[in-house]
Amino acid sequence: MKFRPLHDRVVVRRLESEEKTKGGIIIPETAKEKPQEGEIVAVGSGARDEHGKLVPLDVKKGDKILFGKWSGTEVKIDGVDLLIMKESDIMGVIGK
Repeated sequence: MKFRPLHDRVVVRRLESEEKTKGGIIIPETAKEKPQEGEIVAVGSGARDEHGKLVPLDVKKGDKILFGKWSGTEVKIDGVDLLIMKESDIMGVIGK
């Protein structure tokens, strides 16, 4: 993928949700909610503070993250569905 987000934005690929509940009930495609977990595919260089100094992002490529249900903008790049969001839309990093 030849796409680099600007400033404090990140590109995220949603992780697939489970096909079954813990009790073994199969969830049909129409009833599934969009997953709120994803993997960061690309990151921007960072935001600038009030003094103009570059502040790097806390996340990096490959991090698994949790984000809000309505966070980001959905885009399709090279045939892949992705989300572009600001770092502030990310709630946290999973498994660190």
